[in-house]
Formats: sequence, C-alpha cells, structure tokens
Amino acid sequence: MIRILFVCWGNICRSPMAEFMFKDEIRKRGVEDRFEVKSAATSSEEIYNGVGNPVYPPARKILAEHGISCEGKRAEKLKKEDYGRYDYIIGMEELNRSYMLRILGGDPEGKVSLLMEHTEHPRDVADPWYTGNFQKTYDDISEGIEGLLEELL
Repeated sequence: MIRILFVCWGNICRSPMAEFMFKDEIRKRGVEDRFEVKSAATSSEEIYNGVGNPVYPPARKILAEHGISCEGKRAEKLKKEDYGRYDYIIGMEELNRSYMLRILGGDPEGKVSLLMEHTEHPRDVADPWYTGNFQKTYDDISEGIEGLLEELL
C-alpha cells in the first residue's frame, strides 16, 4: 500500500483537489487498492473548534465539472505523526514545504516533495485563492498527478 498525503495552507482548495483528482485517476486505472490518499493543511485557519471547513465552493465546482466528488471532505491539519504514516507527503508550493518541515520535524527519509517536482516543469501549483482561476489550478494538479503516477507505477 502506497500512502500519499497532499498538503496546502488551508486544505480547502489545492490539496483536496489533488486528493480527489488522484483518487479519481487511480480508480480509472484500476489501481485504487494500491493506494491510501488523503490531504491536510499546514494551518488551522480553516478549522474551528476541531471541525474543518468543507472544500471551498469554487474548488468543489471545478471538480464536479470533471465528474469528481469531494463530498464529506473537511479541512484537517497536518500532524507530526503523519510523517510515520505516509510514504509521500506532497505540498503544493514552496511555502507549504517550509511549514510542512517545521510541523513534521524535518524530512530524514526524503518523503516531502512538491507536486510539480514530479513533472518536467517544476513550479508551484497556481493558488486559486488569490487568482480565482480554478481551471489553471486543476490543470497544474492534473499535470502533477500524471507525473507522480508515472513515477509510482
């Protein structure tokens, strides 16, 4: 079982998009039984009294336009223990990586990467929170997932 955790700042846009897009892709390829996939935040900004906010409506909308449901997903915070649980801990941008390393206490086994480092064009995944362009984010994540799956399969 390959365990993957996608991470962004609030776990309401990019990382849940990556989680559910990855799940959709492995289902289509018939290999979903080989993976455990989740997502988390480096911030508790979207978590109130222990309950995370649901996926941001425009992120849900772009996923739905591609036939992908993220029903029931709520923001969760990355925990130090996640380092032992997951094989790959994948951030969406360089700022995420710095917070991930702080929360996880380092990366002695080389589990932490950025999604777009698994492509031929390493870069940050476009942040739709600031741009409003959820299609660009979807396209970036699609490219990253394709590259990641190419490495893993």
